[in-house]
Amino acid sequence: MNVRQRWVSFLGRVLLSLIFIISGIAKIMDPAGTIAYIESAHLPLPQVAYVVALVVELGLGIALLVGFKAQLAAAGIAVFTFVTALMFHSNMADPMQVIMFLKNITIIGGLLVIIAFGPGGYSIDGGKRVTLME
Repeated sequence: MNVRQRWVSFLGRVLLSLIFIISGIAKIMDPAGTIAYIESAHLPLPQVAYVVALVVELGLGIALLVGFKAQLAAAGIAVFTFVTALMFHSNMADPMQVIMFLKNITIIGGLLVIIAFGPGGYSIDGGKRVTLME
């Protein structure tokens, strides 16, 4: 991997992780509002969903940022992102919800690249790719 590839892959990880880390911080700042939003989607156990969201967005988001177990972090975030797309952005009659759904699907695409090729440069994992499945 050359210097350009190391920097570009690092920047990609930073940009992919930011939306989750910032969203997680916002959830910490307003737990009642976040739980109310989860309840508005009629999901069971909104307090548990809140904790799961924090673990994924902050825990896995930071792991992705620094490149620690990046492929596993990306896989966890991808599953979470798909589920949230289905739960919160599935009203295809609303153009804004279609855009939000497609945003989530696009993010999953970026995460799949990390799952396939590893964290890239400047990562705790050292750019090593882990075989998740053969």
